[in-house]
Amino acid sequence: MDEAFLDLESIEVELDEELLDAIDDKAFADHRDNRDAAIRDLLDEWLKQRATGDADEND
Repeated sequence: MDEAFLDLESIEVELDEELLDAIDDKAFADHRDNRDAAIRDLLDEWLKQRATGDADEND
């Protein structure tokens, strides 16, 4: 991962309606309807998958 982005304070992301619905479903099911927690959880999953993918490519 490029460490130049680690010091960013905020980012802006555009999400389509389908993805927002999926986030809301996860928020309702797993995070007591907390959309922010669902987004953090999904971002964490994505980062872990990406890190694993990068590790696999380096092997």
